[in-house]
Amino acid sequence: MKRVTGIVALAALGASVAAGSAFADTSDKKIALSNNYAGNSWRQAMLRSWEKVTGQAVADGVVAAADAFTTAENQVTEQAAQIQNMILEGYDAIVLNAASPEGLNGAVKEACDAGIIVVSFDGIVTEPCAWRVAVDFKQMGKDEVLYLAEKMPDGGKLLEIRGLAGVFVDDEISSGIHEGVAENAQFEIVGSVHGDWAQDVAQKAVAGILPSLPEDIVAVVTQGGDGYGAAQAFKAAGRDTPLIIMGNREDELKWWKEQKDANGYETMSVSIAPGVSTLAFWVAQQILDGADVPKDLTVPFLRIDQDNLEENLANTEPGGVANTEYSLDDAKKVVDEAKM
Repeated sequence: MKRVTGIVALAALGASVAAGSAFADTSDKKIALSNNYAGNSWRQAMLRSWEKVTGQAVADGVVAAADAFTTAENQVTEQAAQIQNMILEGYDAIVLNAASPEGLNGAVKEACDAGIIVVSFDGIVTEPCAWRVAVDFKQMGKDEVLYLAEKMPDGGKLLEIRGLAGVFVDDEISSGIHEGVAENAQFEIVGSVHGDWAQDVAQKAVAGILPSLPEDIVAVVTQGGDGYGAAQAFKAAGRDTPLIIMGNREDELKWWKEQKDANGYETMSVSIAPGVSTLAFWVAQQILDGADVPKDLTVPFLRIDQDNLEENLANTEPGGVANTEYSLDDAKKVVDEAKM
């Protein structure tokens, strides 16, 4: 009887070991965040979300470290050097918000060759060894024009405010906007400026171009962090405020609410949630833990409409961005959906 019991126990232990062999303990693993820019509210919210979620993960013993690093300038060479330093410092995974989709591929390949997991998000990379966590930015831009086509079937002249020049996200959103305009010929983009996803930069850029634009601008298509600045520029110029697409920043939502209450102003707001950095963290942790994770993962963008404005504004901290932070279970769900 004892022999049988022993055999059963050994069999159970063997099954347990076999079941767990695909998963490694990550409590001694170190993950680093490589960020190329922190000059706007979205990036700052992204970093706060990272610190909040990963700080708890470190406290809980899930990983040994989850350090965040941001370059002083938005330059590929500086971020490449940052990644190379992370390789030398012995990080097991790098979560990367990249300054360029192709420009960092060399540094990313060096990290992969050193056995380091690289998960890019928001600003993703094209190096095949890396993972990518992103929304469909091109569709996000196109959806802005589709919204305008529904609200303004007669069309009209548009001002485009772009993001940070040379960054993948800026190119993709702008491409989607232009594709939407090409499919809705009643609209015409009559001016374009870069607002760097920052209210102050956007306000100055819009103020600078307004004198050269026709009076009948019906809408402003944007990328996030620029809507409130655009509104202030139109006001300072003494011009009627067009429909401005917002980007989920608290000051934009607050201004929208004030205009809605005063005169029924209608628009929509859309952006990627800054907390996507926390999803990328959990994806990296799962890869380190031995999980089978597809190289490309897609998350939905966060959209706010007229009927849920107040709810979202109430849940957005002053000076912040409407946000969603992700858990380990959220990451597993995204991975499972990508496998379907």
